Amino acid sequence: MIASIDPFRAMTIGQMAHRLSAEGRSVIHMEYGQPSTGAPAAAITAAHHVLDTEAQGYWESAPLKARIARHYAETQGVIIAPEQVILTCGASPALVLALTSAFAPGARVAIARPGYVAYRNTLKALYIEPLEIACGPEDRYQITAAALAAIEPAPDGVIIASPANPTGTIIAADELAAIAKVCAQRGIRIVSDEIYHGLSYTGPTVSLLVHDPRALIVNSFSKYFSMPGWRLGWLVAPLDLIDAAYARMSNLFLTPPVLSQHAGMIAFDCDTELQGHIATYAKNREAMLAALPALGLAKIAPPDGAFYIWADIGHLTDDSMGFCTQLLNDTGVATAPGVDFDPIEGHRFMRFSFAVSTPLVEEAIARMIPWFAARTAKAPHAADA
Repeated sequence: MIASIDPFRAMTIGQMAHRLSAEGRSVIHMEYGQPSTGAPAAAITAAHHVLDTEAQGYWESAPLKARIARHYAETQGVIIAPEQVILTCGASPALVLALTSAFAPGARVAIARPGYVAYRNTLKALYIEPLEIACGPEDRYQITAAALAAIEPAPDGVIIASPANPTGTIIAADELAAIAKVCAQRGIRIVSDEIYHGLSYTGPTVSLLVHDPRALIVNSFSKYFSMPGWRLGWLVAPLDLIDAAYARMSNLFLTPPVLSQHAGMIAFDCDTELQGHIATYAKNREAMLAALPALGLAKIAPPDGAFYIWADIGHLTDDSMGFCTQLLNDTGVATAPGVDFDPIEGHRFMRFSFAVSTPLVEEAIARMIPWFAARTAKAPHAADA
């Protein structure tokens, strides 16, 4: 039997947006969670040199694996062996490696709802049962230790994301420790998606490795390092799963792109440039938060990190896909429908990405204010918004 998975509707919005661009329309892309900036300048220079001087065969960069291991020692105070770092073609294959290495078909893995659409669909594609846990504003849209302790029987695993997509919320350090403790007591294996680490506006982000050396850590160069198109990521595998994870990577994906590995090595030393991107995102975040009253959006998740605003639009629509499609057609602003991230409640939510340039954020706000105002005036429950 072939697994049935849902489409990624933000990608559909993106395809519509690119068609409008091809027709000459001015489109602002706030539907994708990707930086609008390019790779660090020094990384691009290194890539040019490699293209001119080296053949591009199958290769794994031992220096890059060692550099990633050093990164955890420097930023988290955690010692891992370079052999625990499995280089991947982005975070998506790293997630596949983590899930197939740790869980058999039929296993039950808890995930937050709302949560990244690919968690649910990748689990389903692998015949692993996604156990979606409703997480509302009272829990800052995150799975809690109490929620994991209450699941009977205990799930085989859980996927944690902090900062999270689509909400941008960060799990507090004490709650993260509590989650790790509950999972250790109940035999729940943790997969921690840390792709947005480094993108925080409220303080440092803590790796699950600090609390649980048996956790599987997914990360990539796409977000903080501003290299989504380079398709380079990594999985930190616990000691008992190194061989299983490496066997899957080498059979399913061979190696990551050689050029990207060379560039990624240099990107680790470009912190000044990358911190400049964070400053831009912070400015964009403030602009979006200041504009929300004019948009009539009073209920949002606290965007502690990443580059998202998760907004309740239930007073305006019960069809987030149709709402985002109309917004794109009328204003040229592309956004992500909430139903991607929450199949139950997401019909009344939408996600904005503020990873574009500040002028484009400002232009998007200017386009959206009158559009939202017109819909708020027509909404049957506008007075309750």
